[in-house]
Amino acid sequence: MINITINGKKYKVNEGTTVLQACQENGIDIPTLCYDDRLEPDSSCRLCVVEVEGRKNLMTSCSLKVEEGMKIETHSEKVVKARKDVLDLLFSNHPNDCLNCGKSGECKLQNYCYEYDVKKDSYKGEKRKLPIDDSNHFYHYDPNKCVLCGKCVRICGELQGSSAIALGERGFRTSVSSGIGDSTCASCGNCVSACPVGALMPKSKEKARVWETKSTLTTCPYCGVGCQLELMTKGNTVVDSKPAKGPSNNGLVCVKGKFGYPFINHPDRLKTPLIKEKGKFREASWDEAFNLIVSKIKEIKEKHGSNALGGFTSARCTNEENYLFQKLFRAVIGTNNIDHCARLCHSSTVSGLATTLGSGAMTNSINEVLDTDVIFIIGSNTSENHPVIATKMKQANKKGAKIIVADPRRIELADKADVFLQLKPGTNIALLNGMMNYIIENELYDKDYIDKRTENFEEVKEVVRDYTPEKVAEVCGVDKDDIIKAARIYAESDKAGIYYAMGITQHTSGTNMVMAVSNLALMCGNIGKENAGVNPLRGQNNVQGACDMGGLPSDLPGYQKVFKEEIADKFEKAWGVSLPREVGMTMAEILENAKLLYIMGENPMISDPDINHVKHALEKLDFLIVQDIFLTETAEFADVVLPAASFAEKDGTFTNTERRVQRVRRAIESIGDSKPDWQILIEIMNRLGYTKRYRNVSEVMDEIASLTPQYGGISYDRIETEGLQWPCLDKDHPGTKYLYKDAIARGRGLFFPVHHVGSAETADSEYPYILTTGRVLYQYHTRTMTGRVEKLNEKVPESYIEISEITANKLGIKDGEFVKVTSRRGTIDVKAKVTDIVEEGVVFIPFHFAEGAANYLTNPKIDSAAKIPELKVAAVKIEKIS
Repeated sequence: MINITINGKKYKVNEGTTVLQACQENGIDIPTLCYDDRLEPDSSCRLCVVEVEGRKNLMTSCSLKVEEGMKIETHSEKVVKARKDVLDLLFSNHPNDCLNCGKSGECKLQNYCYEYDVKKDSYKGEKRKLPIDDSNHFYHYDPNKCVLCGKCVRICGELQGSSAIALGERGFRTSVSSGIGDSTCASCGNCVSACPVGALMPKSKEKARVWETKSTLTTCPYCGVGCQLELMTKGNTVVDSKPAKGPSNNGLVCVKGKFGYPFINHPDRLKTPLIKEKGKFREASWDEAFNLIVSKIKEIKEKHGSNALGGFTSARCTNEENYLFQKLFRAVIGTNNIDHCARLCHSSTVSGLATTLGSGAMTNSINEVLDTDVIFIIGSNTSENHPVIATKMKQANKKGAKIIVADPRRIELADKADVFLQLKPGTNIALLNGMMNYIIENELYDKDYIDKRTENFEEVKEVVRDYTPEKVAEVCGVDKDDIIKAARIYAESDKAGIYYAMGITQHTSGTNMVMAVSNLALMCGNIGKENAGVNPLRGQNNVQGACDMGGLPSDLPGYQKVFKEEIADKFEKAWGVSLPREVGMTMAEILENAKLLYIMGENPMISDPDINHVKHALEKLDFLIVQDIFLTETAEFADVVLPAASFAEKDGTFTNTERRVQRVRRAIESIGDSKPDWQILIEIMNRLGYTKRYRNVSEVMDEIASLTPQYGGISYDRIETEGLQWPCLDKDHPGTKYLYKDAIARGRGLFFPVHHVGSAETADSEYPYILTTGRVLYQYHTRTMTGRVEKLNEKVPESYIEISEITANKLGIKDGEFVKVTSRRGTIDVKAKVTDIVEEGVVFIPFHFAEGAANYLTNPKIDSAAKIPELKVAAVKIEKIS
């Protein structure tokens, strides 16, 4: 700490801080236009000038570091005159149409002119008459209102990593240009959020001035990053979404977080319960719907037993709702037949990492990527699936971190990679074993770490002996020198993190692939180390929380096994019931065998493999209950549809991919007669005879904490301002930034030898191409939400198949033509997208769309351990539609 004087008052401040930071920390306001605390000071706007004793010229406070004994005046006559001159110059060139500007009331130029009494353009400057750039789908740029602070350009380049925009031209014609609508622009809108004036404005249908709106801090409902948002509401309508500075996103969001909110107030929202009679839905009261549901549950349970009922809980719903859903089925109905979409995405992570490390979660934190040495991305299209994490990877790369990418497609981050391995789908184990072979042969592994913290190394050493880079190169279809280079980069680094997603998990050998990832990390001592680790990236906003809360057939909350007597006894005592000890059925097994199915927030008619089989399974159910915010493709098959509230209409928590439990807050009242899921579940439980009630969701979290060791220290009071990462064992525990610092959960890290085994289907003469599937940036999961956002649909309106130029030429297919794609399970017609990012023999279809649904084609064959289907590899044929 050092001593300084500001405006005649003495302060102690941290050495190394700037004058601006020192003033802000002590409640002294200094105007800025170009400053952003996430960026290095630019000092271009000159509004933050201060007077420092002993210095002739005024100094910019954003870049000036404090010194012992420094005496500063922030609002002296000289300082105020300088600021007024700057504002006057800006105002003289400005359109000055504040009454018609959507930024009025929150425009910094307007507010500062009012504060400093700048009422007219003294300089009578020429007004710019440059054309408005309207090329972006989501926002427009008015260069005539731009004050050239440069914040948008710097955020795009330094934080977002896109460099899609720049200051172009010179002098009076200078403006932000070169790429507002360019392909490198990801439409994240972070430039729009940072703009201090009305130059960058969203193309919103809802018009609202800042004084008409209310702001609510909440958590984004899209991917697993857990970005913090401010939802801006006018009346009962969400009119804007702004990034907030959460620990995971630091004020950044993606296009969905910024512009993907219109689904909340969409006219298609379910507003009242629906009951199907004679094949058609009619509106019903809640009382009628509840009575029907309860009677059917009792009837089928009495006739067929508890195990004839099953439920799909939801990665989109809150922790509290997932907890209550599994409690309904276990404590009230009496079955462990509970599952959810993690079965389709990361069940192999749970089983694989639980075996080798003791816990199936991301070992490290999102922000740790910023200070890592090596980023190994395998089976994850991070830029499109977890865009904010990708921005941090790009920031780390600028700081010197090396990047390795292994993927069947040339994803965006491949362009920044030191090594790009475009491997054949399904060959991840061969690649990882090949890297380990080289590391062992050249003694690059961490001998001391292996001796002290692991077991079974010799067995893995023996298995990978045959996986020479030469052999692996042939299996994977990559260059052996690239395998060697990747192995050396990873092994020779001090801190290396592996980041993977469904390109690793969605295979019949998915669990083994996860264990191969773990083997590599253990071999080089990257488990239990900051800025390193094994980091599965969760796809949906609360898929981690849904697993944590017991949305799995074998696990009570906190991954406590249903068949362990001491665990079951604990829950029985707390809940006042008898619990089943048998492991329940998985999603596929429930679909095959259940008589009654209750689906909360899932849409298996789009998300599950072999949709024709899913359709048949839903049709043969005795009774189907679907609870959702829209009438989804799955809800069309329901006997009763219950209208749920969206994330914006309820309180609760989500747990993001880095194990951080964060608040979700109600911003508006429920749409129509919809209800929050937790209230619906409690009502059904009560009507089935379980009498416990909860006054609010905070009480549900308190119950979760009392029964779930990892959540033992979580309470709403503690996470009111910032979330906590589990394990958080008690009220004094600070949460856990990264796992296994002192000890691996299972005691020692387990090396588990695994062999490469071919996928369940391979290309042959009848089906000569391998189909792989995935997500795209502008759509989300089954489009229940993004399908109701007009601007997102304009960007990617329909399904398509990526085909290599060689394949297209061979089949006589032109870009944009429709083709017929057929697998052993079904056929779809879809538009061809001829591209160079997939190789000959491999095609890609995004799975989001109901029309041209990829999952009519995908393979339901499952991993024997995790029961996850092989969504990433299916053999298909392609025919040109004449």
